[in-house]
Amino acid sequence: MKKDLIIVIFGSTGDLTARKLLPAITALYKSDNITKNIQIIALGRRDFDTTRYLEFIQKQTTKTLDFNVLQDILTYYKIEITEQQDYIDLQQYIEPMLKKDTKEIYYMAIGPEILKNVAKNVSMSKLIEYQNPNQVLVFEKPFGHDLDSAMAVNEMLWNYFDESQIFRIDHYLGKEMIQNLMTVRFANRILKDTWDSKSIQSIRIHVKEKEGILSRAGYYDTSGALKDMVQSHLLQILSLVAMDPPKKYHSDYIKDEKVKVLRSLEIDKDSVVFGQYKGYLDEENIPSDSKTDTFVYFKVYVNTPRFRGIPFEIMTGKKLSQKASYIEIQYYPTAEQEQWHLDILPNKLTIHIQPNDGVELKINSKKPGLKESLEEVSLTFNTSASVEGNIPEAYEKLILDIVMGHRTLFTRWDEIDASWHFIDRIKKCKHDLVIYEDEKDIFKHIKK
Repeated sequence: MKKDLIIVIFGSTGDLTARKLLPAITALYKSDNITKNIQIIALGRRDFDTTRYLEFIQKQTTKTLDFNVLQDILTYYKIEITEQQDYIDLQQYIEPMLKKDTKEIYYMAIGPEILKNVAKNVSMSKLIEYQNPNQVLVFEKPFGHDLDSAMAVNEMLWNYFDESQIFRIDHYLGKEMIQNLMTVRFANRILKDTWDSKSIQSIRIHVKEKEGILSRAGYYDTSGALKDMVQSHLLQILSLVAMDPPKKYHSDYIKDEKVKVLRSLEIDKDSVVFGQYKGYLDEENIPSDSKTDTFVYFKVYVNTPRFRGIPFEIMTGKKLSQKASYIEIQYYPTAEQEQWHLDILPNKLTIHIQPNDGVELKINSKKPGLKESLEEVSLTFNTSASVEGNIPEAYEKLILDIVMGHRTLFTRWDEIDASWHFIDRIKKCKHDLVIYEDEKDIFKHIKK
C-alpha cells in the first residue's frame, strides 16, 4: 500500500527509540497531527518479528507503549547496518510504498561512531537521493567532540546529502519555554523595549541536575559538562536570549542572528570554574584518574550594541541541590529607587524551563496597611495551567517539524561551527578541577 509518510529508525532497539521516538510518534498519530497513512520501519540486527520487537522495546521504558497503534503502523525489519546489500534490499522493500510526494524520514538513533558508515550506505543504496526534498536524514547531538571532528562529520554528510536534507536535533530546543522564548521577547512591548544594556544589569542561564551520570559513563566521560551541555543546550539558549530581532520570522533569518551572537562572545577568563562531583570516580566504568568535568561555570559578554557590557552567568552541573533550568534577568534599579533610599529589590524576570515551565516577574509594591512598607510581589504565568491535558513532549514538536519541513528548532552548520570555536577557547581557560559534594563547595571558587 502506498504511504504518505515513512519513518525509518536506525537504532530502533535503543533507549532513545523506546523512551522518546515511539511515544512521540504515537502521540502525534493519535492526536491527528500526522497522517494516518504512515509506516514506521524499525531496523535492527536481532531476530525479531514485529510483536517480539514491541515486547522487547516495552521492557526498555517505563512508559506504556500503545501496542494497538504500533501493531498497525510499525514493522520490524532485520538489517546488518555494515552490509551494503541489506540497504539495497531495504530500498527495494520500501519502493512499492512510495508515491510521488511520500515523505521519507531516516532517523539515526545511533552513536556517532557508526554514523559515517550508515550515511554512506543510505546514500549509495539510494534510500536518500541527493537534493530530493522528500527524503531527509535526522541525527542527534553530539555534533562531533570538538571543532575538527564536527567539521569532519558535516563534510562527510555533505558528500551524500544536501544541507536542506539534514536535520540536526538538539532536543532542548523542543522544550515548550525554549519555543516560547522569542514570543516572550518580541511579542510583548513591556519586555521588548527593555531588552538591552540600558535596562538589564545581568543575566543568568542555569541548568542544574540532581542526578549523577546514571548509566551514561561511556559517553559522558569523553564529553563532560562543557561539551555535553554548554556547547549545545546553553549556547543555544544564550543565542536566543541575546539575538537581535530577525528580519522575518523565518528559520534562516533567526539562525543568522543567533550566529552573530555566538561569534561575538568574549569570555571572562578569570571567572571559569570546572568541577567534578565527589564519587564520580567511583561510578561504574569511569577511569580512576578521570579529569572529566561534571560542573562548569563562567561569565561571558555579548559584544553587540544591544548587550555590550552585560555579564551572562552560565552554570550547569550534576549532583547539585535541585533539578532546575531557568533564565534569570536582573534589571537596574530606577533613578527613584536610588534617590529615595528605599529598601527596594531589583526587578527580576525569570523564565523557567524545567521542571515547571513558566514566566515570573518580580516587582516592588507597597505592602497593604497604614505603614509605608514595601514588599516584593510576583506576577507569574505557568504553562501547565494554560493548556488542557499534557504539554507535548519535546520530541513530538521536533518530529512534527521534520514532517512539516520546519527548520527553526534545528541547528544549522554555522551555529555548530561558531559554538565549537567558543568551546575550544573556553577549554584553554581550564583550571584545576574543584571536587565538590554540594554547591557550597563550588561557590567558594566563583568570582563575584
